[in-house]
Amino acid sequence: MQMNPYLTFSGQCEAAFKFYAEVLGGEIVAMMPHEGTPMADHVPPAWRSKIIHARMIVGDQVLMGSDAPPGHSEKMQGFSVTLGIDDPAEAERVFHALAENGTVRMPIGETFWAVRFGMLIDQFGTPWMVNCEKST
Repeated sequence: MQMNPYLTFSGQCEAAFKFYAEVLGGEIVAMMPHEGTPMADHVPPAWRSKIIHARMIVGDQVLMGSDAPPGHSEKMQGFSVTLGIDDPAEAERVFHALAENGTVRMPIGETFWAVRFGMLIDQFGTPWMVNCEKST
């Protein structure tokens, strides 16, 4: 079994996934717009270039997402995409890159369980936790 986050955006999926690929060192393996699919006629013409499905691989993990058509998008809440990073310097780099133009919910720092831990909502509305656990 595999469990993967699937993020829904209100028109920024392509920009978000390109940003995530750059920050996380991921590879976008699918970026399918509505145009050319059976769903193209179910969205406004201006929306046809928006993404119906995106898939990115980071290491052995998968992140997927799409743009929800107008009137169907909801604010992302009640979850966080959590990144477990072994190197404290890399955790700091990723946290600060994701936080750019976003909102820091908990600045990255040391906790009782982690060398580095921080929480943020990025510029696209995705909630993230960056965790670099202490070795036991």
